[in-house]
Amino acid sequence: MGEEAEGEKIKIEKGENNKVVLAYSGGLDTSCILKWLIDRGYEVICYMADIGQKEDFKAAKEKALKIGASKVIIKDVRKEFVTDYIFPAIRANAVYESRYLLGTALARPLIAKHQIDIAKKEKAAYVAHGATGKGNDQVRFELSYYALKPDIKIISPWKMAEFLEQFSGRDDLINYAKKHGIPVSATTKKPYSEDENLMHISHEAGILEDPAHIPDESIYSRTVSPQKAPDRTTTIEVHFKDGTPVKIVNKDDGTVKTDPLELFIYANELGAANGIGRVDMVENRFVGIKSRGLYETPGGTILMVAHRDIEAIAMDREVMRLRDMLSPIYAQLIYYGFWFSPEMEFLTAAINKSQEYIDGKVTLKLYKGNVMPVARSSPTSLYDEKLGSMHKAGGFDQKDSVGFIKINAIRLMAHRAILEKIKRRRGKKD
Repeated sequence: MGEEAEGEKIKIEKGENNKVVLAYSGGLDTSCILKWLIDRGYEVICYMADIGQKEDFKAAKEKALKIGASKVIIKDVRKEFVTDYIFPAIRANAVYESRYLLGTALARPLIAKHQIDIAKKEKAAYVAHGATGKGNDQVRFELSYYALKPDIKIISPWKMAEFLEQFSGRDDLINYAKKHGIPVSATTKKPYSEDENLMHISHEAGILEDPAHIPDESIYSRTVSPQKAPDRTTTIEVHFKDGTPVKIVNKDDGTVKTDPLELFIYANELGAANGIGRVDMVENRFVGIKSRGLYETPGGTILMVAHRDIEAIAMDREVMRLRDMLSPIYAQLIYYGFWFSPEMEFLTAAINKSQEYIDGKVTLKLYKGNVMPVARSSPTSLYDEKLGSMHKAGGFDQKDSVGFIKINAIRLMAHRAILEKIKRRRGKKD
C-alpha cells in the first residue's frame, strides 16, 4: 500500500528513489503540497492535464518551477476526454443519483492514466495528489493508480498525520503560501472550491455547505441565467452514429461541427448561452458523507437529452429496459472511481452492444434552460407508422389484442381469486 496508509512521517533516505509525480493544478492545495514535498527531500515533477479548464498553463508552469519543481509536464488530453470518457458516458445515459452528469468523476481516471504513464517514463517511485480525505477524488485517483500500476507508491498528504498536524484547512494553507511567497488566488473571504473541465464546472464549500442557503447568481460562471437567456429559441440538430454524437448543426445560422472536440465545445457554447445545464443538489459521496454541489453542464445536458431521444426510435424495447437497469450502475462505478475495473469492462461491452444501431438525428429547441426534442429520424428506426397509427388500418389485426389481454390477465384473475378466498375464510372465523 501507499505511504499514506500508515500515516508515517515521510522523509527520503539517502540513495532512495525520491522522484514523485504530482497531479498539479496550480491552485492553493497543490502549490503548497509541492513546496511541502520538496522540503522533505522529494524531487517533484509537476504534471498538469489540459482537460478544458480555463487555466494559464504558462503561468502555472512558471509558478511551479519557481516553487522548486524539477520539471513541469503539460498534456492536452481534451480530445481524448471527449471521445474516450464523455461520449461513453453519454452512450450509457450515465447520470449519478438521477441528476449529476459526472463531470469531475469522468476526468479523474483520465488524469490518473497519464500521471502513471509519466511516472513510468520518468522512473518515479511515487505519485501524489491533493484530494482531501473526505471526498471522492482521493478514491478515484488512487483506485486508478493501483489498477494501472499495482506497485506504485502513493503520497496523499491530506491523509497523513504530519500534514494534518500542520494544516487543518484552507486558512492554514493560505497562511503557509504567504509565508513561502507562493502566489494564490484563494482568499479566506471566498473559500469556494471549483473544479472545471470540458464537461462541467462544479462549485462547493464555503457558504454552499449550508444546503438551505440559496446561492447568489454570481457563483455561476459558465452559464447565463435562464431568466437572462435570449427570448427566442435556438434550433439545432444532433446526429448520432452507434450512439455517438458525430455532428451538430445550428439550423438558425448554418454552423456545422463534426470534429468531436469542436462539436462538444460548440454544444457547450449553445447550452451556456441558453442557460442550460444547471443543477443544485445534495449527493451521497462514496465515503458515506452527504455534500452539496452546484454543477453547470451545458453541452453534456444537450447531448444526453438528444441521445435519449434517438434511442426511443431506434432501440428495441427489451434492450432499452435492460440497458436502463445498467445505466445507474455504470454511473455509480464512474462516481466511485472504478473506471479501470473488470466490472466496468463488462458493462461497457454491454452498453456498446446496445448502441450498434443507434443512428440518426434529433432536432431540438433550446430555450431558457430547457432542451426540447421536437423531431427525430433514423435509418435504423423501429417506428412503423402503419402499426402505430390510430388513423390507419393495416399491419396489425386489432382482434389479436383480445387474446393478448386475456393471457396477460390470467395472473391478475388468479390473484383476485386468492384474495376473495382468504376474505371468505377470515369471515367464517369471525
